[in-house]
Amino acid sequence: METLMLAGDVMLGRGVREALHEMEPAEPWGDTLPSLLDASVRIVNLECAVTTHLTQWHEAPKVFHFRASPEAIPALRAARIDACSLANNHSLDFEEEGLLDTLRYLDEAGIAHAGAGRNREEATAPAILPHGIGLVACTDNEPLFAAGGDRPGTAFLPVSLEPSVLAKVEERIAAAREAGASTVVFSNHWGPNMVERPPALFRRFARAVIERGADIYFGHSAHLTQGVEIYRGKPILFDTGDFLDDYAVDPILRNDRSCLFRIGLEEGVPVSLDLLPVHLGFATTNLARDDEREAILARMEALSAELGTRLERRDGALIWRSDQARSG
Repeated sequence: METLMLAGDVMLGRGVREALHEMEPAEPWGDTLPSLLDASVRIVNLECAVTTHLTQWHEAPKVFHFRASPEAIPALRAARIDACSLANNHSLDFEEEGLLDTLRYLDEAGIAHAGAGRNREEATAPAILPHGIGLVACTDNEPLFAAGGDRPGTAFLPVSLEPSVLAKVEERIAAAREAGASTVVFSNHWGPNMVERPPALFRRFARAVIERGADIYFGHSAHLTQGVEIYRGKPILFDTGDFLDDYAVDPILRNDRSCLFRIGLEEGVPVSLDLLPVHLGFATTNLARDDEREAILARMEALSAELGTRLERRDGALIWRSDQARSG
C-alpha cells in the first residue's frame, strides 16, 4: 500500500524565517518528521512566497505579507516534501517577481508545485508526483492574484455550482488523468478564516468535485481543522488547518491544534485515512500528547460525526478504513 501524507498551511515567513537562521533544516518539523518521511508522497500548502524581493503587493489593501527566504527550501527538503500547492492568498504577497522566484527555487530543488504559474496555462496545470498521484490546485482567495494569458498568478476558481465552474473542475481533473495520474488530489484554498464547519455550499461543491473524478479533496484556509466526510468512498478533507507557522493562538478556537492526514492507497484508490494529532509551537510542530491529543481527537471525532463520518480511535489517532481495506 502507498501512503499519501497531507498537511495544511505551511508558512515559512516572518517569525519562522527568522527562526530558521538558528535552526537545522529538520528542526521545524519536530517529532512529526518520522511520520512524514515514512509516507510515500507528501503534499503541503505553501502559504508564503520564497524570495529575496522586498516590494510588497500593493494593487489592493492587504494586511499580511508572508515572505520566506531561500533558507526555507532546505527545510522543505528535510521533510522530503514532494509538492506544494501554491494556489492561495499569499503566493503573490511580494508581487509577480516573488512568485517567479518561488517557482524557480522549488524547481531547482525538485519540489513539484501546482496552482500558480507564469501564466494561466501553467497555473492550472496538474503536477504529477511519484506513485501516480496527480495534484490539481485552485483557490477562491484574492481574485486579483489570478493568472492571465501571459501574466503570472494563481489558479483562481470561485466556489460555485455553476456549470461553467464545474466544467473547469472536470477539465482539470481530466488533464491530470491524461498526464498519467491514477490518484487525483484536488487542493483548494477556500473560504474565510477561523471557521469550524464548512458552509452548505462548500459541502455541495466538494461533493461535485468528487463526482467529477477527484479521489481526494484537500481543503485549507480556515486555520482550523474541520470535520472529514467520506463521499462515494472518497475522503473530503474540508480543511486541514495549519501545520507550521508563527501565528497568534486563539484561546477558544485553538488554531495551534491540528493534524497530519495520512491516506492509504491501493491501486490508486483511497482505502484508509489516519488523522495524527499535532500541536503547533512557534516555528515548530510536534505530535500532540496527553490532554492536547485528547482535545484534538474529541473535536475531530465530533465534527466528523456531524458530517456522517465515524472515525475510530486507535494508537492515539483517528482512523477510517474502507470495506476493501478491512477485508484485505
